[in-house]
Amino acid sequence: MEILKTIGKACTVAALFVAAPVYAQDKMVDALPIARKLRALDSISIARLQAKEVMADAELADLYPSWTNRFETYSNAVLPKEYAIDLRGFHMPCDSRRVSSHYGYRSRFRRMHYGTDISLHIGDTVRAAFDGKVRVVAFEGGGYGKYVVIRHPNGLETLYGHMSKQLVKADQMVKAGEPIGLGGSTGLSTGPHLHFETRFLGKKINPEILFSFENRDVNGDTYIFRSNGRSAFSNALAHTNIQEEEVVADASLESSDAGNDRRHQAKIYKVRKGDTLSKIAKKYGTTVENLCRLNNIPKNRTLSLGQVIRCS
Repeated sequence: MEILKTIGKACTVAALFVAAPVYAQDKMVDALPIARKLRALDSISIARLQAKEVMADAELADLYPSWTNRFETYSNAVLPKEYAIDLRGFHMPCDSRRVSSHYGYRSRFRRMHYGTDISLHIGDTVRAAFDGKVRVVAFEGGGYGKYVVIRHPNGLETLYGHMSKQLVKADQMVKAGEPIGLGGSTGLSTGPHLHFETRFLGKKINPEILFSFENRDVNGDTYIFRSNGRSAFSNALAHTNIQEEEVVADASLESSDAGNDRRHQAKIYKVRKGDTLSKIAKKYGTTVENLCRLNNIPKNRTLSLGQVIRCS
């Protein structure tokens, strides 16, 4: 009998809930303890996110001279002599691992290519490489196409170009791995790919120095940027032998010809099947001893497929 009474009461409450207007149902749900707890959690999450944004802005206020929603190269910025860039928390900007075009001088077009191109299909998800704040969401018909620039608390800014659609807005906070756009071939592009750039105060850094796209990982936890061009990892990981990089400043490129571009830019080579140190040395007009010195490896070192070797 008691069971029947309980069932009857439950049915009555359910009937009232269904019959009640939407506004009344919302009020009934709001009155539940679980709803109050969820609202409290939402408030805490929002507060934490806002606090992180304030902290990130404060950390970078002395580093970056300005915040603007336009593309900025920071030509007047004062570079620190040394700055530790924390690469932990990196997330691949897309699912593909295949690099279709590397950073460096393109003799075919007689200009520098300041990023790494990663193959993808139109509509593939493009994601933020680190936590950060979206600075630029724009379109450049003769260049990046639909692109996004994000500033990160570690000091880097990353650029994502040639997308078919942008999914974020300027001044929006994003988490590492959060979707920010869809792959495409907009702007000056010969086919679907993601053009990915990494910059520090406007100075370009070869993304393949910082990240191993094949391994979907960083090449070291901390990258020490030095304004004298002798940047290096403080703790390079096993799958890379890159120890340092010459960072090319905007001013030097703007005032130089193609030959000077090649002299200023460090040459990077990815090991292929059958490669040896002597073959690579011959290809780049250098010596095995120089390659060993640049990459801090012994002469008898066996090279691995996909290993990145600095050649100048």
